[in-house]
Amino acid sequence: MSKLISKGIVKAGGYINMDNRINYFKLAPKAMENIMEMEKYVRNSTIDKRLSELVKLRVSQINGCSYCINMHTKKAKKLKVSQEQLEQLTEWQNTELFNTEEKTALELAEKMTLISENGVSDELYERVRSYYDEKEYTDLVMIINQINLWNRLSIAMGNHA
Repeated sequence: MSKLISKGIVKAGGYINMDNRINYFKLAPKAMENIMEMEKYVRNSTIDKRLSELVKLRVSQINGCSYCINMHTKKAKKLKVSQEQLEQLTEWQNTELFNTEEKTALELAEKMTLISENGVSDELYERVRSYYDEKEYTDLVMIINQINLWNRLSIAMGNHA
């Protein structure tokens, strides 16, 4: 059933007059079906929805994806993320607005997004695991990978906020 929903979303996307370079829903429907299946997985992950949006927003900031920054800021506001947290997200390390658990997830998001520069050390893995079990760690990694995919797709295809 979920495959049918993903196919339906992709098919509908193929008819949308998208204001970008290419209608990738129309030209690569199989790829988009797979991306939408992964999106469904991360939306139903074990990670708190507010934290998930903060992670997506921070990764989008690093990648410079205006489309995703706009979308995830709106979603975070709907989930009652404070305006202060949104304003201070780029400085999460230097503020008390985020607890240690959130800061650890944001650090993982930054390290994974800039993986060629930083890698993910055993020390960071152990710190993340002190707050998140194996399933939650895996879900965090999937969320971070998914938003990086969306950012790269949006930027390459010329999507704008």
